[in-house]
Amino acid sequence: MTSKQNILDGIRKNVRHDIEMPDIDAIVPVQYEDSLSKFVEMVKFVGGHARMLEPDEDINDAIRRNYPEAKVVASSLPYIKADKDPDMVQDAGELADVDLGVLEGRVAVAENGCVWIPQTMKERAVMFISQCLVIIVDRNDIVSNMHKAYEKVSSTEYLYGCFISGPSKTADIAQALVMGAQAARDVTVIVR
Repeated sequence: MTSKQNILDGIRKNVRHDIEMPDIDAIVPVQYEDSLSKFVEMVKFVGGHARMLEPDEDINDAIRRNYPEAKVVASSLPYIKADKDPDMVQDAGELADVDLGVLEGRVAVAENGCVWIPQTMKERAVMFISQCLVIIVDRNDIVSNMHKAYEKVSSTEYLYGCFISGPSKTADIAQALVMGAQAARDVTVIVR
């Protein structure tokens, strides 16, 4: 008998009673009367910025006002003025100098401020290698909770997507929070 088997047998022998799994159908997901306001609040709470695009405001001007220092902008969105297109690079290494990546989110979640970003471009590295990100979402795509978000998430031709919630963060046991440790150090969500 192996050590692993001894440990598992010891656990089984000392289990005093079975615990029933909870009825997940009885869980009522959180609902917000004003999902937009809650989403904006949560984006700020997780360290990001949220900004409403005015009806007559040009989105490229709004992006440049928020990131005037950005020298290299990458996006595959046809309505965004970009220096690099993630669909046109030969490999992800060509995106290493990107200051600002501009992406489009498909679903935004009020309860935690995250946005579903499907991979709609050839090189998804732009989602993670950019120093800063702008995520554009439609106000009609904001849902209250993750349950609703997963109902709306659909695959793309690249079969990849991820939820992004504010800038990259990490913390250690000394309780030191570092923003932008593994990916974007700054994230702005523009709601149109």
